Amino acid sequence: MSNIPLPIAAFAAGVLSFLSPCVLPLVPGYISLISGASVETLQGADRKLLRSVMLNSLTFILGFSVVFISLGAVATGVGQVTQRYHRELAIIAGIVVLIFGLHLTGIFKINALYSDKRLHGVKGGASPIGAFLVGFAFAFGWTPCIGPILGAILTMAAAQGSVRQGAGLLSAYALGLAVPFLLAAILVSYFGLQRRAWQQGGKD
Repeated sequence: MSNIPLPIAAFAAGVLSFLSPCVLPLVPGYISLISGASVETLQGADRKLLRSVMLNSLTFILGFSVVFISLGAVATGVGQVTQRYHRELAIIAGIVVLIFGLHLTGIFKINALYSDKRLHGVKGGASPIGAFLVGFAFAFGWTPCIGPILGAILTMAAAQGSVRQGAGLLSAYALGLAVPFLLAAILVSYFGLQRRAWQQGGKD
């Protein structure tokens, strides 16, 4: 693992975050929320609605990416300010990563990390701006549950030599979350079109 380039490790961490129990099962709900349509409606959607789903998915991704990249930049900035305490902070960071690792293996559980903020009051809507705002809000809602993985990546970002490098590391992490989410939206679009075509064919 130590030989894996940091951007690739960060991307893989993003994919793992997507597969976490408090993100993956809710993906259909997220797609429904940002499209303004129910899952049942999406399953029989036409091309116009599905184009809207894809556009809103991209702006949703942009929303949570802004949050994570900003966190990476802040973490690196803080890391530079406290550079003279690098050794002490490295020890503390190592302990934190170890604790998170033990939590992920199930050796012991930190109950707070199994929660997330559902943000039921956040309104979606069939608009790119609304989807962006939902993505921005949900990035904070995800944070408690994906905290062990995100915390490890932020620790790496804090040790980078420049804010640009730290932001780049979190960009790779956000991309790891974004790619499977976008693939899920594409699959919903594809099967929705196929189902609609099948239904229309059955009526002919």
